[in-house]
Amino acid sequence: MTDRTITLSADGTQLVCESRHRNLLEVFEHHKVDVEYQCREGYCGSCRMRLVSGAVVYSEKPLAFIAQGDVLPCCCLPVGDIEVEF
Repeated sequence: MTDRTITLSADGTQLVCESRHRNLLEVFEHHKVDVEYQCREGYCGSCRMRLVSGAVVYSEKPLAFIAQGDVLPCCCLPVGDIEVEF
C-alpha cells in the first residue's frame, strides 16, 4: 500500500500515513498531534472527528456510535488521501 496524506483542516498541516501504521491514531501519534482517546478499540468514541474529504476503512466495525461524516481514528485507516477536522 502506498503512503497516504492526511490533511488537518484547521491549519493545512499534512501528515503521512505509512504502510506500517495500523490505524489513523498511530499516524497522529507518530507526528506528535494530540488526539483525545481512551480505548483505542472503537468502543468509547472519544477520538471521534469529522472526515472532511476522502474515505476510511475500519479494521473491525466500531461499537461506538459514529454519525454520518465522522470517523474513529483509533480503528480506521485512510483509503487514499483524506482531510479531517477535530
